[in-house]
Formats: sequence, C-alpha cells, structure tokens
Amino acid sequence: MADMKMPRHPMPSQDPEVRNKNFDEVTLGYTKEMAMEEAQRCLGCPKMPCKSGCPVQINIPAFIAEVAKGDFGAAYEIIHNTSSLPAVCGRVCPQENQCEKYCVRGIKGEPVAIGRMERFVADWHNTHACEVRPKPASNGHKVAIIGSGPAGLTCAGDLAKLGYQVTIFEALHKAGGVLVYGIPEFRLPKSIVQKEVDGLKEMGVEICTNTVIGKTITIDELMGEMGFEAVFIGSGAGLPKFMNIPGENLQGVYSANEFLTRINLMKAYREHADTPIKHSLRVAVVGGGNVAMDAARCAKRLGADVSIIYRRSEKELPARAEEVEHAKEEGIVFRTLTNPVEILGYNNPDDKRDPKNGSVCGIRCIKMELGEPDEKGRRRPIEVKGSEFDMEMDCVIMALGTNPNPLIKNTTKGLDVNNHGGIVVNEDALTSREGVYAGGDAVTGAATVILAMGAGKQAAASIDAYLKNK
Repeated sequence: MADMKMPRHPMPSQDPEVRNKNFDEVTLGYTKEMAMEEAQRCLGCPKMPCKSGCPVQINIPAFIAEVAKGDFGAAYEIIHNTSSLPAVCGRVCPQENQCEKYCVRGIKGEPVAIGRMERFVADWHNTHACEVRPKPASNGHKVAIIGSGPAGLTCAGDLAKLGYQVTIFEALHKAGGVLVYGIPEFRLPKSIVQKEVDGLKEMGVEICTNTVIGKTITIDELMGEMGFEAVFIGSGAGLPKFMNIPGENLQGVYSANEFLTRINLMKAYREHADTPIKHSLRVAVVGGGNVAMDAARCAKRLGADVSIIYRRSEKELPARAEEVEHAKEEGIVFRTLTNPVEILGYNNPDDKRDPKNGSVCGIRCIKMELGEPDEKGRRRPIEVKGSEFDMEMDCVIMALGTNPNPLIKNTTKGLDVNNHGGIVVNEDALTSREGVYAGGDAVTGAATVILAMGAGKQAAASIDAYLKNK
C-alpha cells in the first residue's frame, strides 16, 4: 500500500547564514530512513509516465521499489543500466521539468522526490560498494571522444560497456568538463565527479588531458594515422556571450565562464591561489539562468554584496526554482525588470599611477517593462524611457549564455554548422562527416547536464550501429 502523504520528505540542508560563507555542499541528502519513507509514496504506475520525462530513460518505478525494500544495491544497478552519472544527475538535473513533472502524485500534491532518491542511491553505492567491475571484453574497435563533460562521459561509458576501446580527449588539465569548471562545489562536490570518472577508467576508458582537438590534434589525424574508426564531438559551449555595451573591457568585468572556472577548477577562493579573483565588495551578475545563480552564490561566499540584474520579471527567470530560492535565502538581491546599458569605470587621466584607473566603479541600468510575447512565447522586455539609474559596483559578471567554440569547426573540413556555431547533426547524432558524431552543447548551445547525457547516449547507440554495419 502506497503512502498517500501529499508533501514529499523535505531535503535537509545547511542553514543559509552558515552556508553563504562556505563552499560545502548546501543540501545534505536523505538518510536511509528518509529515502525508504519517500519511496513508499511512489504508486508504481505501470505506464511509467515519469520515465517518459527522463532523457536517459531510467526505469524509475523499478529503482524506487528497491529503495522502498531497502535494497539500495539493486536500486543502483537499475539506475546504472542506463545512466553513467547517477550521483551527478541526482544533484543537478532539473527533475521538476523532467521526470517529476509527469509524476501522478504531483496532480493533487507534491511529486515523488525522484532526484533526491537517485542521489541517495548513488551516494550509498559510492560509500559501500568495494568491488571493481570487470572490464568488458574488447571488440577490437577504437572510438575517440572529444570533451569530458556530461555528453562525452556518457557516450564513453555506454561504448565501454559494449567493449569499445575508448579514448577521451580533454582540453583542460582535469576531466569532467562543465561538471568541474562550471558547477560550484556547494552544488556538486568535485569528489563526486572524480568518482564517476574513475569508474569509467576502471572500465578501460583512457583519458588524455591537456589536449586541444583542432590545435594539438585534428579530427583528420584522429581518424587517419591514429586509427580511430569513429569520433564523438562533445566539446560543449565555452564561448561566452556579451552585451556589447560600453565598459565591458574594464578590469573587474568577467564572463561567468571565467569567473566560475577560476573558482571551481582553480580554487580561487583559497588563500594564495594560483589563479585569484579580484576582491570585490559589490558584485552585479547580469542574467537569470542557473549559471547566473551559480556565479552570484560564489561571489556571495567570497564576501561580496551581490545583485542579480535580469531584464524580465521574476516569473520569467529561467533558473531552477530551487536555485532561486537558495540564492534568496543566502542574501542575494534580485533586481528584475532591469537591464544594463553601460559599465562605469574609474578614469583619472592626471594620475597614471592610480591603480583604480580602468577598473569598474558602477553600472548604469534602465528600467524595463514587459510587452507582447516574442517568438518563444515570453513577453518581450521594453525599455522605459528616461528611467536610467546608476549603482556602485566594483565587479560585473556577464552570465548571458554561451556558444560553441569555433576551433573544431575551423579545423575540420566538411563539418556543417548553423548560424550560432552549433554542429549540425541528424536524428542519429551523425554530422556531415562520415563516422563523426556530435551531441550536447556543441550542437544545441548551452543546455542542461541531463540533455547532454541523453545526446551522448544517442550518439553511442548510433556509433555502435555504424561500426557493426561497417
């Protein structure tokens, strides 16, 4: 008999006034008792509407049924059959817009906490499992993966299970892609990512870091003298967007990519860090997505007063509701219906030695109002004439989205891309080059971790079919 309680079990978390001063994980996770109690709320629907919302097609009712019985090992095996990164997905997937969106329990109450239980199961496995999985028997085929983010790791994991000799090429010095340079420690501990990467290595996946495909090695060389029979491009979208307003070249203006990479990958918040962040007391973050929330919450932990500037209303914020709620709890100010028109800087031409010269001192904004819906259905923001005002700031972070880096496109003949630089693929993830597949942000532009994983999974299945037929 299912537990028919309307609300789900709340997630334990750090107190906001404590966590906004540290980089420890905000949410603490379910206990065994909490997970089993929450699992009892699942109705075990035979048509599994929750599964239809999962980009990697986890058998959700089946793993929850095992959680309810207390067999967490069996629950993990069910998840792992289709997902290579369960501990990651349980933390950063927007379940409210995917699996939980279709949960029948959400019609009259709160949906079952699928993501929280997935996190619990993965963490339980990482703590208790000590056996090393047997390395799959080789099928003699070699596949190259470009990028070690969620798309690349998923594609590599699925192919390795099938016996392919897989090599991942990563431009940075550490594997994980956006999982290590983009998502903060307090949302996704890097030890979790490393555990998932180590699991792939145990399956025989080789990872070559500090290798920039398109510069160090080309795709033609991978498929020529290096002997790879297929290539998957999962290089992400690392080219930041700017507003092209006056003052964006001042000291103290960062792209969110640079700011988060310095903090997450280079640990700039630590004393004597090799790649420091300019100490700021007043920080403006321009944008309203998850990346903007991450940047704002990192800046808060560095001791700044932080304002998020977003040109639409709070209702239109694209960030996850949970991330917005956490940011507010931590003391971040939301200035909605506001848009920057200029970044202001110190300029003292009489004193060339003034260290403030060329640095940010403020931001000039204009008030906005919402007009008619645009082509995507969102109400279009319109400037309110004569409403300009200035705010004192000494740091501005632009979190306006990203486009795919053009390096691979520019060094690979016959690779079609769209107007935004995204690689063009068909329904099988195949590009315009035979044997070359692509997926994730390199195709779509910046999107979610789980959608990138779904793309990596599709590409792995297509590569397997291609090489078997070949």
